[in-house]
Amino acid sequence: MEGNEIHESPVQGDTPFITAPFKGKNAFWRYFLGGVVPFLVSNIIGAIPLGIVIITYALDGSEVPQKGGMPDFEMMGIDPNLGLVLLLFPFILSFFTIALLIRPLHNRTFSSVINGGRKVRWGRMLFSALVWIFISAMWLMWSVRSDPGNFNLNNTSSSLIILAAISLLMIPFQAAFEEILFRGYLMQGLTVLSRNRWLPIVITSILFGLMHVLNPEVKEYGFLTMIPQYIFFGLVFAILTMLDDGIELAIGAHAANNAFLSVFVTHKDSALQTPALYEQLEIYPWQDFAGLAAMSVVFIVIMAVVYRWKDLRRLYAGVVASHAVDTGQAITSE
Repeated sequence: MEGNEIHESPVQGDTPFITAPFKGKNAFWRYFLGGVVPFLVSNIIGAIPLGIVIITYALDGSEVPQKGGMPDFEMMGIDPNLGLVLLLFPFILSFFTIALLIRPLHNRTFSSVINGGRKVRWGRMLFSALVWIFISAMWLMWSVRSDPGNFNLNNTSSSLIILAAISLLMIPFQAAFEEILFRGYLMQGLTVLSRNRWLPIVITSILFGLMHVLNPEVKEYGFLTMIPQYIFFGLVFAILTMLDDGIELAIGAHAANNAFLSVFVTHKDSALQTPALYEQLEIYPWQDFAGLAAMSVVFIVIMAVVYRWKDLRRLYAGVVASHAVDTGQAITSE
């Protein structure tokens, strides 16, 4: 059999997000395919439009200009907003790929990866995004006022409106894919493997950080400086997921963070080179890390108060299942 039933859990109350994967098919090869195929689709099919643009530009022997390790679309004579579309397009394919793989691979619904099979809690997603945008705006205003010489007013043209529209339409797919993969899909799979909550939190946060190892910020400021920041961000999203028993809050905050940075502030080593409102001239990674930590604590406290989280055992308690998930090469076995 490839099914599990949950008989008990040390955490009081129903936790459908954590218990959902035990009711599906969980052999290791299934998670391997589910994790790898979206990246293959993204990097092979999704990269075709960008590849065509780069190859066309380089046909006459011209070297492709770069900015922060990314293609400099403006120097290539391409609208930076179109460049952003080209960079985000692969994530849309990744999103739909993993969404379509859940049922045939695991005999579960796509919503089971979101919150255990309930209706998607759109209100949570929107509220999370709005709160994170407000906190980010406060941080940016403080940064500009405290060090005005470090910020240039970069773009006040109508292209900023187009940038905002692209960001609001496309970045949620990028953020949702990453949250579905790490805080949804892999976190549930690791819960089946470990039978607890803390190990999936730690491992998915580390994997999330390592996924960003090729980002230009890492190249510029160093692995040991930047990767801990990405891991910390992953940890914040994992905590939100476990305490709220679903990934809606994490998707909202993640999408809001990336969209806010795309529209309001950029710098020469940013992974997304956009015609944002402000350009930050000098980056102080550890100061930004401290700011991120403070913002995250405030954000989690707000979410905890609004949604009345009381049982902190959701971050570390065990999960008890009664049967093996698969025969043969399974993630778990008796």
